[in-house]
Amino acid sequence: MRFVCCFFIVFFGFSVATVQGAMEGYARVTADGRAAVATVQPRASEAAMKVLEQGGNAVDAAVAAALALGVVDGHNSGIGGGCFAIVRWADGRIEALDGREMAPAAAHRDMFIVNGKPERQLSRTGALASGVPGSVAVFDYMLEKGGKLTREQVFGPAIELAEQGFAIDQIYADRLARHRDVLAGFSGSADVLLDKQGQPWPAGHKLVQSDLAATYKALAREGAEYFYRGEFAEAVERWMQANEGLIRSEDFANYRMRVREPVRSRYRGFEVVGFGPPSSGGVHVAQILNILEAFELDKLSETQRYHLTAEAMKLAFADRAYWLGDPAFAEVPKSLVSERYARSLAKKVSMDKALEDVAHGTPKDAETNLFDKHTTHIAAADRDGNWVAITTTVNTDFGSKVVIPGTGVIMNNQMDDFSAQPGVPNIYGLVGTEANAIAPGKRPLSSMSPTLLLKDGKPVMTLGAAGGPTIITQVVQAIINHIDLGLPLYEALIEPRIHHQWRPDTLYLEPSASESLRESLFALGHEIKPLGPYGSTQAIEWRNGRFTAVAEPRLEQRNKH
Repeated sequence: MRFVCCFFIVFFGFSVATVQGAMEGYARVTADGRAAVATVQPRASEAAMKVLEQGGNAVDAAVAAALALGVVDGHNSGIGGGCFAIVRWADGRIEALDGREMAPAAAHRDMFIVNGKPERQLSRTGALASGVPGSVAVFDYMLEKGGKLTREQVFGPAIELAEQGFAIDQIYADRLARHRDVLAGFSGSADVLLDKQGQPWPAGHKLVQSDLAATYKALAREGAEYFYRGEFAEAVERWMQANEGLIRSEDFANYRMRVREPVRSRYRGFEVVGFGPPSSGGVHVAQILNILEAFELDKLSETQRYHLTAEAMKLAFADRAYWLGDPAFAEVPKSLVSERYARSLAKKVSMDKALEDVAHGTPKDAETNLFDKHTTHIAAADRDGNWVAITTTVNTDFGSKVVIPGTGVIMNNQMDDFSAQPGVPNIYGLVGTEANAIAPGKRPLSSMSPTLLLKDGKPVMTLGAAGGPTIITQVVQAIINHIDLGLPLYEALIEPRIHHQWRPDTLYLEPSASESLRESLFALGHEIKPLGPYGSTQAIEWRNGRFTAVAEPRLEQRNKH
């Protein structure tokens, strides 16, 4: 089971900053202490720093880092994908910006069913796998509304990286090697990502992406119009028509970023602000924390704490499978995040034995009190009070494996996040119901969980993660390790992680966990399987007049391999 998505955080403020990162360059702070950044890629951190040095604010820095990640971390993210962003503007208002991919108008419920059975590769690779990308719409909105610099300045670092090239690292090279055969099947992808003999570029190769640089330059000049109503949309339509795809230029023209109300809940005196449907992240981070608030985690043994956390995860993911979907098409109860509903779920948990045969619950007013029908993470903050948290992805490695010829843009494979057939798992093992079935113009369910924590109305922490459905459980564990156990951010992130997503009924446990913990959880009835080290959480905190920025500690171990 593999999980991909990109994550990064940028912050800057008044005072000094503490930086704790897995490797030099991932977490950085300006010389005067007014700015800090933590990302999964040092070059993205550097892009954000360049924008800050030009007088940019948090919005500019976040977008610059996202664009740079689309160049140097293109196997995870890019403008051919989608994103969710939570933005707290300087005036204190908080908006949830939905840039999730959208199914084309010609999409239909059974488009991946062949001879009565789901054909999984159709939703993961090639022309049918992509939804209409949404990240560009969000970035454009953010820069128009709250950026200080010109588009040319914000796009500049990423354009330079694409034009001049960069030496790919071992992780990038390994992923190219892993997917060489599929990439070779698409000329646009092979032209960029493979050599003339069709072999993957090795680590250290200087990867130049001239077409992507040209696309970025056009976006810098023309804004989102170029992408959604201009030459880019036309290029996608030409390729789709030639390859039996469904997306047309009209689908791009009809795409709209949605401004949604964020999900708000409380945990141990903090306000937790997350993203609502079609993200499941905000709902289930809140739901899991609400369940755990019934217990004094700091007074429990390690085994009891992990057991209770796993049970809360299991209950939340059962609800996710049944209730969650695009609120424009599915009735998603707001009371899933109510404290009353969480207390009823907490009563089901036994300290002595793992729950069996868990089914979804039915919260109060499930049919009437509904959310409105309408996995690279970025966060930033500045002295004016702008705070940004973005999670963006193309889904699995290199998305659909398609680079649209002449554009350099890797297209997503987010259509796999729909339920191709009720009860049939997607690539992450997640199952769903009709709430997440395919429909024209619908947005697939996501686990992306950009999160802000406020204390007395003031933002004090932001975090998010990469890693498919483990995004939700990573965010929860970072919060409880930091708030309940009082661990500093770095230690909170380095603690052994677990993950349970209801189906399969398996508790995934990092190898770094002790054998005694493994045995004691098994004794409580949990089926244990190893997973990891997995995911990538980044977090920044404001406390006592200073920022602390933390990059994922596990990055160092992965880089060594």
